[in-house]
Amino acid sequence: MTPREAFEALVSQPREAGTAGASEARAVLTAFLTARGYEVREQRFTFQPAALNVLPVLGAGLGWLTLLEVPALLTTLPTWLAPFIWLGGLTALGILAWGIGSGVEIPGAERREDVNLVATRGAAPVRRWIVAHVDTKSQMHSLAGRLVAVWILLLATVAMTILVAARVILGTALPGLPVASGAALVIAAGGLASRGKRSGASPGARDNGTGVLAALVAAETRREDGIGYLFTGAEEFGLVGSRVFVRSGVRCEGTEVVNLDTLTGSGTFYLLAHDAPGRDLARSLSQACSGLAPRVEVRRLPLGILVDSLPFSRAGAAAVTLSRLDWGDLRRIHTPADTAQGLEPATAESAGAIIATLR
Repeated sequence: MTPREAFEALVSQPREAGTAGASEARAVLTAFLTARGYEVREQRFTFQPAALNVLPVLGAGLGWLTLLEVPALLTTLPTWLAPFIWLGGLTALGILAWGIGSGVEIPGAERREDVNLVATRGAAPVRRWIVAHVDTKSQMHSLAGRLVAVWILLLATVAMTILVAARVILGTALPGLPVASGAALVIAAGGLASRGKRSGASPGARDNGTGVLAALVAAETRREDGIGYLFTGAEEFGLVGSRVFVRSGVRCEGTEVVNLDTLTGSGTFYLLAHDAPGRDLARSLSQACSGLAPRVEVRRLPLGILVDSLPFSRAGAAAVTLSRLDWGDLRRIHTPADTAQGLEPATAESAGAIIATLR
């Protein structure tokens, strides 16, 4: 089986974490890697799919908080009440969202089991991890829709905060029009955020069949001690697999992590970093990747997107995520339209070949 054939087998069906499709995908990867002399270890873990509800919860919570806030803005209630309600509510919402997103146990919520695949050769310590997530998800909106929802949520929060500040500074009730406009923006944001619920199924050809393909090309091209391959599970549910791997005691300080996530044939080629060591690694890789796209850019991770390199960066590794996509790809990702039809995998294969040449 070639890397391209493995890719085609993977994207023939959805691979949502904790389902039979994800298990079948891991079987394909295990067969590919063991045939090339890798020792493949399974790292099992459990997770709660409810972690995906962070955005809908934030949208609904902000809506209810605004309903509580409006009387404090429009009436002669004590001035201190407006910031008390708003800041207290935002703090509670932030804590709740952090708890859901970070996997804090939710009593009675569904639990699933998923698996990381860890592939290594020889006894030498791993100095570089090549990472790609296997799982897929489908929501009521695409990744583009999620980004828009996050931006509008932030805009609505800023607008309401300005109104609260104006109420405190002026010391009197505010006119109805600006308050109504702020509340309308919150309602629009909440409606968009509510579309973050799981819906349907996606074969995930772009996200992240292409990243897995690049990792397989690298694994086939360069087989040596000290290079490890990690195929994570439940990335789409809050980076669960990579968080579990980092917490398992693996050495991260002094290692490099190259995460491969969505490498299509169009758009800018991004090297996404989280801190100074990651930026240094990204800059060193950017020259090697210069021929993969007309534009190659080193930048920080955009707000509203999470990737598997983040837990490694926080644990002390020099970590970077490689990605290439455009707005058209963003509108397909996390929907049933993310199929292999019209997808050119050459960028993913070339990126894998380049990763294999790193020293």
